[in-house]
Amino acid sequence: MKKLLVLFAGVLMVLALAACGQKSQDDVVSALDEKLSDMKGYKANAKMTLKMGTDPQVYDVEIWHKDPKFYRVNLKNAQKDQSQMILRNDEGVYVLTPALNKSFKFESEWPENSSQAYLYESLVQDIIEDKNLMFKATEKHYVFETKTRYQNNKMLPVQEITLNKKDLSPVSVKVMDTDRNALVTVEFSNVKFNSSFDKDAFDMKKNMTGAQLELPVMGEVKDEGFTVKYPVAELKGVKLTEEKEMKLEGGKRFVLTYEGEKNFTLVQEKAEVVETALVPTNIKGNPVDLGYTIGALSDRTISWTYDGVDYTIASEDLTPEEMVTVARSVQGMPVK
Repeated sequence: MKKLLVLFAGVLMVLALAACGQKSQDDVVSALDEKLSDMKGYKANAKMTLKMGTDPQVYDVEIWHKDPKFYRVNLKNAQKDQSQMILRNDEGVYVLTPALNKSFKFESEWPENSSQAYLYESLVQDIIEDKNLMFKATEKHYVFETKTRYQNNKMLPVQEITLNKKDLSPVSVKVMDTDRNALVTVEFSNVKFNSSFDKDAFDMKKNMTGAQLELPVMGEVKDEGFTVKYPVAELKGVKLTEEKEMKLEGGKRFVLTYEGEKNFTLVQEKAEVVETALVPTNIKGNPVDLGYTIGALSDRTISWTYDGVDYTIASEDLTPEEMVTVARSVQGMPVK
């Protein structure tokens, strides 16, 4: 009789917890999978803070997604009056730099097959695919800790994803290094699921024109030259062996040569404002998030523009991951 009473009490406890709305990890993951299947798109705003250099960089991010494959991610650095936009539509994947009137078109499947801290469906995919994820529920939130799926950055292996209990919308993401320091933090706001979009909301030309109208001064690039920057990431057995300054018609170009166990060249020159942006530059490669800007990564090179300067790293020896690591660290004085 006692055993029956204990068993009956246990059943009542389970029923009580269910009635209180307590959901298990499997329940929440299943609900996320279903939400992803039903979702037609969304609009969201976010503040992204990056701690990959000497000073934290803060970006305002506006995210639009229309199912199945239309994307518009607008990243603005308020401190430097500069912005970049990633677009994906039926014609391809584009990265726009409005201040320079530049547009690049990629032969890429971005953002598939890699983690993207500011894209909701990417975060949900990270949760669904990680069979060893950690889960906890608080009063208002579900918190997941998952592996990341960065193809070219194994330095950021884990992330903490916080979702709103009410509608499973994203609240925040912390992407951490191997020592569990949060190097990328994304805080979401104004998340609206199943939003409607204008017919030309993802059109490249319309978005370039609209972004340029928001600039304080269209196409202004500083005339006083620029300060040469050096990668602070250390590659074992690699040193700066030569630094050349070349005079060009419109300014200067600096070529830094690194040699040792692996060789590479870093080229820097002042970016020029393009006369017309009607025809984008085609790139065989993928857009890659460098933290402070969006770069173009191919097999042997990585190129990016930041603060009015064009940068290119070329190497026959560096892996794509190593090129991204070096590019992310181009910010300071040479390491002696």
